[in-house]
Amino acid sequence: MRNACLPLFIMITIMMTQPLGAQSLLYQDSEATIEERVEDLLDRMTIYEKIGQMTQLNITTINETGHQSNVELVEEKARELIGEHHIGSFLNGEAVPPEQWFEFMDGLTRLGVEESRLGIPIIYGIDHMHGASYLERATIFPQAINLGATFNEKHSYNTGYVTAIESADLGHHWNFAPVLDLGVNPLWSRLWETFGEDPHVASVMGTAYLKGLKTEDTNPKKVAATAKHFLGYSDPKSGWDRSPAYIPMQAIHEFHRPPFQAVIDEGIETVMLNSGELNGVPVHASHELVTGLLRDQMGFDGVVLTDWADIEKLVNFHYTAENYKEATYQAVSAGVDMSMTPLTLEFNEAMKELVEEGRITEERVDESVRRILRLKFELGLFDDPFPRSDRFDRIGSEDNRLKALDAARESIVLLRNENGVLPAENPRKIIVTGPSANSKRNLSGGWTITWQGGEEEQFPDRVMTILDALNVEFPDAEIVHAKEIPEPDQLNSADLIIYAGGEEPYTEFIGNINDLSLSPEQLDDISKLTKSDSPLALVLVQGRPRLITEVAIDVDAILFAGLPGFEGAEAIANIISGKVNPSGKLPISYPMNPNHFIPYNHKPSDVYFFEGGNPNEIIQEDQDPSLFPFGHGLSYTTFEYSELSLDSSQLNEGDRLQAEVTITNSGNRAGMESALWFLTNHVGKITRPVKELKHFEKISLEPGESVRIEFSINPEEHLAYPNQKGDSVLEAGKFTVRVGGLSEEFYLDLMN
Repeated sequence: MRNACLPLFIMITIMMTQPLGAQSLLYQDSEATIEERVEDLLDRMTIYEKIGQMTQLNITTINETGHQSNVELVEEKARELIGEHHIGSFLNGEAVPPEQWFEFMDGLTRLGVEESRLGIPIIYGIDHMHGASYLERATIFPQAINLGATFNEKHSYNTGYVTAIESADLGHHWNFAPVLDLGVNPLWSRLWETFGEDPHVASVMGTAYLKGLKTEDTNPKKVAATAKHFLGYSDPKSGWDRSPAYIPMQAIHEFHRPPFQAVIDEGIETVMLNSGELNGVPVHASHELVTGLLRDQMGFDGVVLTDWADIEKLVNFHYTAENYKEATYQAVSAGVDMSMTPLTLEFNEAMKELVEEGRITEERVDESVRRILRLKFELGLFDDPFPRSDRFDRIGSEDNRLKALDAARESIVLLRNENGVLPAENPRKIIVTGPSANSKRNLSGGWTITWQGGEEEQFPDRVMTILDALNVEFPDAEIVHAKEIPEPDQLNSADLIIYAGGEEPYTEFIGNINDLSLSPEQLDDISKLTKSDSPLALVLVQGRPRLITEVAIDVDAILFAGLPGFEGAEAIANIISGKVNPSGKLPISYPMNPNHFIPYNHKPSDVYFFEGGNPNEIIQEDQDPSLFPFGHGLSYTTFEYSELSLDSSQLNEGDRLQAEVTITNSGNRAGMESALWFLTNHVGKITRPVKELKHFEKISLEPGESVRIEFSINPEEHLAYPNQKGDSVLEAGKFTVRVGGLSEEFYLDLMN
């Protein structure tokens, strides 16, 4: 092992920290292969330079104020960290103009490539979660839960695409998205960052986002994506963020692994680890999960990054390590490549001591640094490191805005519409009330302008509230904003009452709650409004499904708006007026009760009742315990499914089964419909879900128009499931395919 003894270690370090001469170096040769350049550079680095590449510090360590919002470089601070401690990565900030980001990144890049000994460029990480969230004038898309509700992968692609073309030129090389956790626990404060509770939806949407972010329209600039948070983060037993999750490994393989596997197969460059513990072990200290599962079994060969201060959390949060050095040993031994430290040099010092003591070998350090350098070379940072300022006209362009508006429109879910209350056609008077009626920030949620969501005054003037949008949408109507619930006679004078409720922005542990119910104040207000003779529409602007069971039956119309972003108010108004026909469907199961919420793809024994009150007579039914089930979403037209057919009633291994169905728009409005194809495996050695979504397709139909769509069933892809080790199991037996309320059975034969 190199640097085996301390005197030699010190001597080599002193020799190698001297400035390089002007000789031609292989790693600087753009004609050489990336692997040749990586190995050449790695051989020239001291151990402390290597450790610096494994460290990521926050912007607050190199600005004047120590606040995220201060995107102004203090060169003296950055020069010390880069020149003396060889820091290779920084992260985050808040929304400032592109000109300011350009100046900041230009200065930081120059320090890395011109003033460090080896000229290794900085890689900058940022949380552009739904558009370039930390950039003024940027296009802000709906959050991921809304993208899932569109059941249209083009919107996830467009989110990645626009994020890339608006931020890549600024030097934002590394984006911490997409979130591939499953939104299966409605209490969890980050549910809205997911694409919903279904692994297939998350796989398709995550892959589409990745393809969009990798667009060649940013060339020569590139942006790396991050799959997060590996693994099991989103289903904590208590529902609180970063609290323990207990998930059997078979369920990990079947439900939580597939979205990550999908983007790994698509070539995602980095993975961020779950901050919490899974089955008793913090993920970032688990060799079994990071090296055994992620690398060896799933085939990931990119950069593995911790989340914020996670190595420190092994000491003061999880209590698996006595001190920071032991925590560092645990994380790096598990397979961590880069530590989001992010405020101190503790990681660097701990790593240096561990190498000097021989507890972590330089070969192990080289594994991580090799991956980090490879990422920087693949992004072109060695050949074109500096940001550019000649394409700022693409930021917030009208074309980009229309993409976000299109996504918002398709993401709104009409949950209830008694007696066709909506659309509101030619209303004379609309009363608008509720905490989200005149709020911009509520529509976008967290990770917008700032970590916890910007304040009202930070949002651009052009962004409308629901109240603003209704005034535009209904220019001839009287739009009354009621800050308090009006008297009954005033309510009765309205053609429509709109209550815009839900949640204020939050994310991570700040959003922890003890009660999933909508706030008592809001439930009371809604209850009062239901006493009016005027129809009432409830618009839910929220990141998770707050319980509304006690008032839902008395409300005429309910829109799940989720977090639709900067264009959300216009989208909501368009749907209320009927300018847009709603086409969103729930990507989650909307709970009915506070203590029994399960995803749609639950096991049969999750739902049962006692016949005649006799506990020995357990009856299982194909019923959903949700207030509104997964995939539910109404339209202003009607769609009829007919003529479901299979090309055979028996399927052999290695063959495919063709399923087809006809969808007809039987109403009088044009509309879009998402066809959701489910499969049920009736018997399995490992208990099988009641049904699983395996394919979806969104179509647009004019009134009276019909289309025939198909789903090709592949046994290995659609009928197999993993065992506890993650190995694929394919069993003969009876299966059912379901779509649009229709179903057909077929048999899988493995004998031929």
